[in-house]
Amino acid sequence: MYKKILILLFLIVPAGCTKLEEEVFDIVQESDYQPGAGDIPSIMGPAYTVLRGMYAGWQGNFDLQEEPADMIVTPNRPNGWYDAGTYQIMHKHDWPANQWQPENVWQHAYSGINNVNRIIFQIEEGKIPVTAGKESLIAELRAARAFYYSVLVDTHGNVPIVTDFRDGSAPTQSTRQQVFDFIIKELNETMPLLSTEVSKLTYGRVNRWVAKAILARLYLNAQVYTGVTKWDECIAACDDIINSTKYTLEAAYKTNFITENQNSKETIFAVPYDEIFAAQNTIHMKTLATAHRNVLNMAAQPWGGNCAVPQFIDTYDADDTRLKDTWIMGPQYNVSSGALILTYRKEVPSLNGTDYFDGFRIGKYEIKPGARGGLSTDYVIFRYADIKMMKAECLLRKGLSGDAATLVTEIRQRAFASTNPAKATVTGAQLLQGSVYRYGYQELNGTISGLEGGADIQYGRFYDELGWEFAAEGHRRMDMIRFGVFARKTWFNHRPKNDGKTRTLFPIPQDEMDKNPNLIQNPDYR
Repeated sequence: MYKKILILLFLIVPAGCTKLEEEVFDIVQESDYQPGAGDIPSIMGPAYTVLRGMYAGWQGNFDLQEEPADMIVTPNRPNGWYDAGTYQIMHKHDWPANQWQPENVWQHAYSGINNVNRIIFQIEEGKIPVTAGKESLIAELRAARAFYYSVLVDTHGNVPIVTDFRDGSAPTQSTRQQVFDFIIKELNETMPLLSTEVSKLTYGRVNRWVAKAILARLYLNAQVYTGVTKWDECIAACDDIINSTKYTLEAAYKTNFITENQNSKETIFAVPYDEIFAAQNTIHMKTLATAHRNVLNMAAQPWGGNCAVPQFIDTYDADDTRLKDTWIMGPQYNVSSGALILTYRKEVPSLNGTDYFDGFRIGKYEIKPGARGGLSTDYVIFRYADIKMMKAECLLRKGLSGDAATLVTEIRQRAFASTNPAKATVTGAQLLQGSVYRYGYQELNGTISGLEGGADIQYGRFYDELGWEFAAEGHRRMDMIRFGVFARKTWFNHRPKNDGKTRTLFPIPQDEMDKNPNLIQNPDYR
């Protein structure tokens, strides 16, 4: 219930007690607006509502992180999905400067940044006459803006830093290093003013622990972003969250992804969705076959697009319950009559010529009977398992593999608790091994030609652990880049480029280049 109230507050125009000389019904005059404590969510709402489309919405950051990676693919099917080659372009890393998926994330991020800048301007100028808690609200807004930039530094790298709502001039471009430094500075400066509270009032907003999680992820990827490692800084940020004792691992993995997952004790930062009032979470619509509607008596008709790459499915241990908790596979029955409706096969022949039921489907996010076109399941950006695993990776890279293994074992325990608890234990020596992923090109008959495997991936076993824990959570592209896999390995129908270009950054959108003469295209696209 609270989540629906929060979403409604984020949708409405701020309202407060007014004292007007004439009856005005369609607006609240600026001079008469006196916000109270109950108005704060609606004042802050526009800083966050953009995240709905930006993450689990159509061609949002979820797709941007997964479509070019090695877990999820959207092949051409009998009902379509070629879409002028859009998904094949993403899978093969052939995107041009006007590819709409990277551009969507750019536009969403800058829309959020603009909203933040506007609210800060309105508060500072007294147009929104906030008195109590003004400094902390502005700090939260700056931290939210830093979050948007943390996405852009990962996806596009060299982007303009815009902080002044009144400045209408074309912004200058900053380097990836400058953007990284700006984010760190903003988070560190605002940290003391951010709330330490973890409650319904702070859910879906940037509190101190969310800011620490943003820092941790930035430091984890610092070598990619700046060329300099920040393992100790990442560990320190993770330890601050761990030592706060504000969060804990849920006993059941699926609790993080059920319809009412806003109550998860593991969630640090999530985007709230609602099937009626904030219906942009359409991951289920893109993945489920059209016939699956009758499995759950869904109110909406799914579109039947993306599915799991078979090579990734083959990496799972058969006793790892995260396999069935993440993917819908095998026979699917009518929820009322029990009649067999369809069977999802693991096999996916190729980007072309794939049938309706080829490929396991994303089932991580609960799809309840009667599901509509948008789910009420909130999209989790940071959860406590992230913090544990980020710390573990840094320990591993610092040569402390035994300490890393202790944390990884803790994460694995719930995945094997009901099947084979002994398998939960992993050793430091194992984490130093290569990946079990059978990298290579999949032929039409399902065989892998030019088998590369994953034995040459440093810390490959830990890389696999990240895949199993965070599958279909929008992590994979980032992890592949950090582990040196993204630009050099072959998977499914993707081959690495031989033109010397890594494409680890997306291009600056061509529309932005055309509008702003200060922008220079990222190196791989010049």
